[in-house]
Amino acid sequence: MSNMATSSIDASPLAAILSDKSATVSEPKCNSKPRTRRRASGLGGELWGDTGAPAFATLDLWQDHDTKTHYSRSSKKSHHKRGKQKSWLQEYKLLAFQHTWLTPLIILLILLTLYGVNPNPSNVLHHLIFLSHTLPPSPNSPLDAPTQYSKGRYDLAFVAFYALLLTFTREFIMQRLLPLALHFQLKSRSKQLRFMEQSYTALYFGLLGPIGVFIMSRTPVWYFNIAGMYSGFPHKSMTGEFKFYYLFQAAYWAQQAVVIWLKLEKPRKDYNQLVGHHIVTLILIALSYRFHFTYMGLAVFVTHDLSDCTFATSKTLHYINSRFTAPYFVFFIGTWVYLRHYLNLRILWSEFNEFKTVGPYVLSWEEEQYKCELSHWISTILLGGLQALNLFWGVLILRVAWRFGVKGELGDSRSEDEGEEVVEKKILLGRERESVGEKSSAAGNRRAGMPKRRAR
Repeated sequence: MSNMATSSIDASPLAAILSDKSATVSEPKCNSKPRTRRRASGLGGELWGDTGAPAFATLDLWQDHDTKTHYSRSSKKSHHKRGKQKSWLQEYKLLAFQHTWLTPLIILLILLTLYGVNPNPSNVLHHLIFLSHTLPPSPNSPLDAPTQYSKGRYDLAFVAFYALLLTFTREFIMQRLLPLALHFQLKSRSKQLRFMEQSYTALYFGLLGPIGVFIMSRTPVWYFNIAGMYSGFPHKSMTGEFKFYYLFQAAYWAQQAVVIWLKLEKPRKDYNQLVGHHIVTLILIALSYRFHFTYMGLAVFVTHDLSDCTFATSKTLHYINSRFTAPYFVFFIGTWVYLRHYLNLRILWSEFNEFKTVGPYVLSWEEEQYKCELSHWISTILLGGLQALNLFWGVLILRVAWRFGVKGELGDSRSEDEGEEVVEKKILLGRERESVGEKSSAAGNRRAGMPKRRAR
């Protein structure tokens, strides 16, 4: 079993950057040729403003290296206590540490298997996988009218299941992206990890952004029709595609928040702003869904998804030093200003105009009519807080653009990477010293246990 686990671990692309052997830092020989440094893209340092949390697969660099040492030491202790064969639990821990997608996959397979035993709506697991709270067709609705859904407690189970599914897909895709990072000759491990994270973010929002635009085109909100967000309020029901999109987005942000709140990553310089962004986002999603402001939530989703896609793509091009980095960076700034500021400020401004004038403006718990003075101020504060965070990141982005375009200070995009490489080198050298110390200690113990030779 030990040999099987070891071979599976070595087969993982991520093992190349997780194993100490592959990451060992060695001094270059005197007669070796100096490695040609890759050409910088010219944008300078790291771009701030991405709202994505890391995957578990990319947390290795910033975890305390004592964690890994613990695995090796505990395995050595069990080796002496239990013999050569490791326990199955230790084998699984090591396997799950290398393949971070394995545990969520096992849980998903168990749930799907239990549902497959009795695949019908009476199975409680049906609410995890499929949408719940289907409404009967209205007598006046046409025969080809789409099925309408209401909201209820089973929606929380749906969000939890798809948060687990997103955990698996994120971890699996991230580890499959490592060969692509090596293809672009990203030698720095920290740069490889960031490339993998931003590539996944670009992929996710590159899919969800157009889907959100498509769903918007089938609603009164198209194309960011502000009055359509409030006409016909309250919006108690929704189509299946609309509900799936909204709850799937809630699952994504919930999964991201768990990783951030567990503090599994090294805190960024804008860590407080990142946490604040996730808190505001989750509150907006929950309140807009519960109190029927989903049309407003749809517009906010689309603006942020499209800008997040261009932002992650810009960072990915920056990491690989692509020749398209500079022109795409200009395109990204345009989309950021238009989507994050112009359109979102229009939505925020509507709180003082269309919010009060379009549709009823009264609180009625019996009729689920929540567009009133209280909801006006709550939504205004939350949208204002979200816009303040976007302005904070927007200023930092424009500072990079100013140095790049006006002052001509192209800088060196490797500056931050080199600092992180120093951290990597210190960690790896520390691991080497521990390994040498353990070997010396083991050799000393063996010598101490050997019988002394009798003098002739």
